[in-house]
Amino acid sequence: MVTYSTSDFKVGLKIIIDKDPCVIIEEEFNKPGKGQAFNKIKYRNYLTGRVGEKTCKVGESLEAADVEELEMQFLYSDGSAWFFMHPVTYDQIPVSTQIVGELDQWVTEEDICKVLLWNEKPILVIPPNFVDLIVLNTDPGVKGDTASGGSKPATLSTGAIIKVPLFVSEGETVTVDTRNGEYQGRK
Repeated sequence: MVTYSTSDFKVGLKIIIDKDPCVIIEEEFNKPGKGQAFNKIKYRNYLTGRVGEKTCKVGESLEAADVEELEMQFLYSDGSAWFFMHPVTYDQIPVSTQIVGELDQWVTEEDICKVLLWNEKPILVIPPNFVDLIVLNTDPGVKGDTASGGSKPATLSTGAIIKVPLFVSEGETVTVDTRNGEYQGRK
């Protein structure tokens, strides 16, 4: 069993808290004038998505989470599961739609996603940070509309609705940031 001491804590470190795999999202070392130094961490539970805080005295340790992160290609969805393929071994892994969540707004077939496995079971799917999608429906662009102007809603090929600049028209390919669902540019 691998453990991490408080001196090893850093953002992105995968640990076990209350028997669940978690990732440290914030870490702060405190050395008060009186008393013992401590580390305060904020973590996200991979299974529930909840964020929590924990204070550890200097010298304490936490168990490492054996979380494997694989880059896998999305193949297809059959309604109850999404199927991802390892690009080297061609092994296919089904991931339940509950774990996938609202990924269908951003991911299309053949996109490469990060699949996190814990005890050989998928626990989280992370889409690419930026995806290129086709605008299926939006108000027509008018000559003279500029990038610094307003915005309008646009329905993308996956069904997602985002705000785009006024000059974007139907049939164009736009780049979207999957972390916040914002328009980044057009191709």
